[in-house]
Amino acid sequence: MKSRLSVFDGIRDLYPPVISRDHVEKYFGGIISSKRLANLDSQGLGPPRFRVGRKIAYRTDALLAWLEARTTVMIAPLEQKVSEGEQ
Repeated sequence: MKSRLSVFDGIRDLYPPVISRDHVEKYFGGIISSKRLANLDSQGLGPPRFRVGRKIAYRTDALLAWLEARTTVMIAPLEQKVSEGEQ
């Protein structure tokens, strides 16, 4: 069985094991904001989290898995035409 490639595979080992909510935007280039995570957390829809004092943090592997589950890979129109021509 083929394993599915993740968009996040290339960055898994580059990040620290834990990321605070305040730094999520920095690490993910604005893909998701800390405010959006706070809103999702309050609804019980965010990634698993834990508290250290007054800070909320996420295990990096859990955050990446959560983001991956919410990710849709888009195929560019040019790539579609090439793959259609191969059939």
